[in-house]
Amino acid sequence: QVQLVESGGGLVQAGGSLRLSCAASGRTFSSYAMGWFRQAPGKEREFVAAVSGSGIYTYYADSMKGRFTVSRDNAKNTVYLQMNSLKPEDTAVYSCAAVYGGPPRRSLRDYNYWGQGTQVTVSS
Repeated sequence: QVQLVESGGGLVQAGGSLRLSCAASGRTFSSYAMGWFRQAPGKEREFVAAVSGSGIYTYYADSMKGRFTVSRDNAKNTVYLQMNSLKPEDTAVYSCAAVYGGPPRRSLRDYNYWGQGTQVTVSS
């Protein structure tokens, strides 16, 4: 079992930055590929970024490339999402997810464990 807790969301003006964190329980955190997803009101949950267990391999949704950076610190059992140049359309609940083994992946159906999410609101 892996429990995930996100933090770092909030209200920010367009063009600003936020760093989200996802703290995981368990002793084998480095064995899990981690993903970030988001869901805006009235929309389906969508893939944002993912990172391999080692942190070497990353994968981004096209619309996030160059603005968002996913990373992890396995010593702290934490994965991060650095978000820069935020836009009002980035407003959503951001959730992290974990899957045991394998490469970082974009399909939410591949992930077994989910956090509760953290709200990010970008004002214009």
